[in-house]
Amino acid sequence: MPLSADKGSGVSPGLLKVTERAKRDPAARFNSLAHLLDEEALKRAYERIRKDAAVGVDGITKEQYGQSLEEHIRGLHERLRGMRYRHQPIRRVHIPKAPGKTRPIGISTIEDKIVQGALREVLGAIYEQDFLPCSYGFRPGRSAHDALRAVDQMAFRGGITVVLEADIQAFFDSIDRKKLSELLQIRIADPPLLRLIGKCLHVGVLEGEQYTSPEEGTAQGSSLSPMLGNIYLHYVLDLWVERVIKPQLRGRAKLIRYADDFVIGFEHEDDARRVLELLHARMAEYGLKLHPDKTRIVRFERPCNGRTDEGTETFDFLGFTVHWHRSRRGSWIIGMKTRKARLQRALKALGDWCRRFRHKPLSEQHAALSRRLRGHYNYFGVNGNMRSLLLLLHRAKRLWRKWLERRSQRGRLPWKRFNAYLGAFPLPRPQIMVQIWGSKAP
Repeated sequence: MPLSADKGSGVSPGLLKVTERAKRDPAARFNSLAHLLDEEALKRAYERIRKDAAVGVDGITKEQYGQSLEEHIRGLHERLRGMRYRHQPIRRVHIPKAPGKTRPIGISTIEDKIVQGALREVLGAIYEQDFLPCSYGFRPGRSAHDALRAVDQMAFRGGITVVLEADIQAFFDSIDRKKLSELLQIRIADPPLLRLIGKCLHVGVLEGEQYTSPEEGTAQGSSLSPMLGNIYLHYVLDLWVERVIKPQLRGRAKLIRYADDFVIGFEHEDDARRVLELLHARMAEYGLKLHPDKTRIVRFERPCNGRTDEGTETFDFLGFTVHWHRSRRGSWIIGMKTRKARLQRALKALGDWCRRFRHKPLSEQHAALSRRLRGHYNYFGVNGNMRSLLLLLHRAKRLWRKWLERRSQRGRLPWKRFNAYLGAFPLPRPQIMVQIWGSKAP
C-alpha cells in the first residue's frame, strides 16, 4: 500500500512529506533524510521482522532482542546518530534451487535487519513514486501474479508476436556498487544516509568458518537488497527501455519485470533482435551479464483459429511455462503451467522432508505435508494449471508411502493400508487460488 496520512497508519509525517515531494517533483534531490531513522522508525522495522526469522552471526532471535527492546532501540539510534553503527558480518547459507544447484542466502543479525528495514522505508518513500508500471517485484500492492496477468494481457491483447525471455546471471552478486552509488545520488544528496547504505553493502560474509569481503553485489537475503536491486534496474533497464529504446522501434514493445526476471514482448521480430544486441551492451556497462542459456527470442504469435499451435514456442517466467492452448470453447488463450524444473524442485523438497521425518507420528507428518502442499497451491494454483497440481499431489502420495514403508524393517506398506491412512489423514486436494485470465494487472 502507498504511504498514507491516515490516523493510526504508523507512518511519520516526515516520510509523508518525502513521498509528497518525490511525487510532485521527479527531479528533486533530498539532502535531509537520515533524521527519519528515528526510534519510531526502528521500532516499526523491528515489528515487520518475522517472529521465526533466522538468526545471524550473533545467534540472537527476534524474541530475545525484544526482551529489552526500548534499551536496544535507544542504543542503536544513538550509534546511528553518532555514526558509530557497524554492520556485522552476514551468515551465508545455501538453499536448494535446482537439481544439483543451490542459491546462496545471506542472513543478517536482528539489529542489522532493523536498520535495513528502516532504510528500505525511507527509500520506498522516494522511489515508489519513480518506479514504472512495468516493475512488479517486491513492491507494495503488487505481486508475481500481477506480473503474470500483465503477460496474459500483453500476449492476448497487445499485438505481440515475439517475446525476449531474459535472465540476468547472478544479478545481486554482480551489482556494481560504485554505479549503484551514482544512481542513488540522482535522488539522494544526504551524505550520512548514503554512508549508511554503503555500510550495509560493504559487509563481510561468514560461511562456516570462512570469512570473505566481496567487492561487488548486495547480499541475497538482506531486506534492503530487493529495494536496491529495483532502484538499479529502474535506471539500467526500465527507464532505458521506455525513454531510449521504444522511440527507436518499428512497432510496439512491452517490458514486464519482476526483480531481475523479465520479459519483453515485441510486435516485430527485427525489433526484438536489435534490442537483444543493445541489451548485452547495456548490461555490460553496469557490470551485469545475460545468462547465455536462459536468454532467447521465442515466437509467440497467437495461432489463427482453425490452425494448430505449430511454430509457436513457449517461454518461462516466474516459475511457469507460458504457452498458447485452446479453451473449452475452442478459442486460443494463454496457458500457464508449472515449469518442469520447479515441479521437480518441489517434489525433491517433499521427498527430502518425508525421508528426514519419516519416524514422526502420522498426524505430525500429515500436518506438515499439508502445509507444504497448500503453500504450493497458493502460488501455482492459477486457472489452467490443475493438471500440474494434480501431478504434484499424485507424486507426493507416492513419496509419502515410499518413506513410510522404509521406516519399518518389515519394509512393506501395501497400497490398501496406505489408502486407509489417507482416509484418516487426507492430503489437501488442489484448488485454483488465483485468476489470471480476465483479471487486470495494476
